[in-house]
Amino acid sequence: MATVEVILREKIEKLGAEADVVKVKRGFATNFLLPQGKAFEATKGNLRQIENLKATRAKREGEELSNAEVIANRLKKQRVKMELATGEQGKAFGSITTIDIAKELARIDKKFSSIDRHDILLDKPIKGTGDYEIPVRIHPDVEAFVRINVSAPASEGAAEGEE
Repeated sequence: MATVEVILREKIEKLGAEADVVKVKRGFATNFLLPQGKAFEATKGNLRQIENLKATRAKREGEELSNAEVIANRLKKQRVKMELATGEQGKAFGSITTIDIAKELARIDKKFSSIDRHDILLDKPIKGTGDYEIPVRIHPDVEAFVRINVSAPASEGAAEGEE
């Protein structure tokens, strides 16, 4: 049986992923892969183009990873202070969510504005005062922790009531 080499344009189950060069039977290539646009022939010109695409992709991914590591290092050094409104018995009147954390990070440093609220891995909203370490996924390969100090706002009425 004759085989041909093709370059896949998309992931095909049990065959390969996008930009992979695979050998398949000629009939499978001419009757299914090529007409459906799932692959194209592996000619010298197409192979050179794939190498250029892979090199460009690798360079871009490397830059994204190094930028993510820089942001992670800056984030590890950061200590975020936030206030949570509380009542007389210390009961919270709200909570601190990922949206609040993302806004505060963006306000602190412009480099943190690239952190999306979905990247902040908070299990449930913060409803109490104290110190928290919250994981943040900056890149699929880079994760850092942001330290947050949640305190109640100082109120004059609470200070007078304790006397």
